[in-house]
Amino acid sequence: MLTVLFAAAPALWDEYRPSLLAAFDAAGLKARLVTEAAPETVDYIVYAPSSSLQDFTPYTRCKAVLSLWAGVERVVDNATLTQPLCRMVDPALTEGMVEWVTGHTLRHHLGMDRHIVNPARLWDPTCPPLARERPVAMLGMGELGTACARALRALNFPVTGWSRSPKTVAGIPCLHGDDGLAEALRGAAIVVTLLPKTAETENLLNAARLSLLPEGAVILNPGRGAIIDDDALLAALDAGRIGHATLDVFRVEPLPQDHPYWSHPRVTVTPHIAADTRPASSSHVIAANIRRAEAGEPLLNQVDRRRGY
Repeated sequence: MLTVLFAAAPALWDEYRPSLLAAFDAAGLKARLVTEAAPETVDYIVYAPSSSLQDFTPYTRCKAVLSLWAGVERVVDNATLTQPLCRMVDPALTEGMVEWVTGHTLRHHLGMDRHIVNPARLWDPTCPPLARERPVAMLGMGELGTACARALRALNFPVTGWSRSPKTVAGIPCLHGDDGLAEALRGAAIVVTLLPKTAETENLLNAARLSLLPEGAVILNPGRGAIIDDDALLAALDAGRIGHATLDVFRVEPLPQDHPYWSHPRVTVTPHIAADTRPASSSHVIAANIRRAEAGEPLLNQVDRRRGY
């Protein structure tokens, strides 16, 4: 009988417990799911970085730490974590992200805001260009970025992917490195950021790189708040160089009430809702990884500590 420790916010226990137990049963795993156990008896840890568990040293028997979050920047540098760490790649989370990115891309492409909020009752019959005339740069071509890029391409948007290392995605031209980033930004009317937060990506969109964008470009950030230099973005918005920014993630959450993003006319704030880990589907991801580990198979979505994701 395996012992699986659920180490996450207490409020999540009632939500996840039935889904995890059902997933373990479906995977043929004989496991007890607990919120407390002697560390030396724990085989696997189902984990959220908001957990009170921060010292992994006593968990000498633990074979893997399985994160409920897609982002692992809050735990990846924990020196006590010597066990394999797996990030969450949840099909439902991906589905939700595709919907958010597609919805807000179409919103800006079609200019929907000026019709939804039109107190002056202005009659402006200007039609938007076709999607094929509105280039999109997808910064980050991992699981989420690739899924969003494919969805936008299916709607006829010309999508260019960018990542720090070379990637090949059928039907999507992909660039990499500093020169590739500059090229992607220069040609983008809409920029979507779906990068992990690492030392290399923090403030990636700084003043110099924002200045490369065509005037009036739109930025969508459902990835990580630290990817964007906030002061540089606000300056570019004030100057009218950036047409609008729709932001779902921030350096401090909830976003402080006095933050200038709240009142800026060219900013839309959404409260970190672009995508969420859903118990019904993510529990099967957790169970599948435990089954794989017990069978001696490679873990799925194992984090590369050197790269930070």
